[in-house]
Amino acid sequence: MDSVLITGANRSIGLELTKQLSKKGLFVYLGTRDLEKGNEVVKELNENGFQNIKAIQIDVTNSDSILAAKNIVEKEHGKLDILINNAGISGELPQNASNTSITQIKKVFETNFFGVISVTQTFLELLKKSEKPRISNITSGLGSLTLHSDPTWKYYDFKTAAYGTSKTALNAYTVTLAYELKDLPFKVNAIDPGYTATDFNHHNGPGTVESAASFIIKHTVTDENGPSGQFFSNDIEDETGISPW
Repeated sequence: MDSVLITGANRSIGLELTKQLSKKGLFVYLGTRDLEKGNEVVKELNENGFQNIKAIQIDVTNSDSILAAKNIVEKEHGKLDILINNAGISGELPQNASNTSITQIKKVFETNFFGVISVTQTFLELLKKSEKPRISNITSGLGSLTLHSDPTWKYYDFKTAAYGTSKTALNAYTVTLAYELKDLPFKVNAIDPGYTATDFNHHNGPGTVESAASFIIKHTVTDENGPSGQFFSNDIEDETGISPW
């Protein structure tokens, strides 16, 4: 049974990813900072027919926590097939470039950028043991420099000096990582679930968590001919879903 680790999986899109991947027959490690809350979520999922799910404590800003999670996965499965770097924070709004504090920006980057790198680097050893390793970095359309330079883009006026820039950096890291792993069976992509109504944005987005999770899975659970080093967005209205960087 293939295994998947989803960070930030105890609510919203991460939780829906857990449900859908469980139904697809994968063993899901539900990554959560609070193990007690994670176990409560898994219990409820089990009661509703979702199986092969285990809560695993992982704080993406804490290297000891990440290593402990890696050791659990290694002991129980010996490998990891899919890593979905879903954990993220928005930071306090508004985020003007002229006065958003360095402390605020660093806090957002610590989770959205450095946290992804820490988790990915720690789990690469286990991913390399998989026959079809996949890494999906959950990003945002707000990380697209091309779209942010287009006055006709519907989110053009929503600039964020911490959140958006952290996702731009994450996109750049995704490209670099995909290139490094291009001669191995890895598929590494940045995936934007679109503007989705979640706890993250006080349920203001027009998209649903079901659509967001399905989109992420579509571009994660791919065959050997699937793309790597690409940026997909659920807000792009063509069949490719490819977003400009």
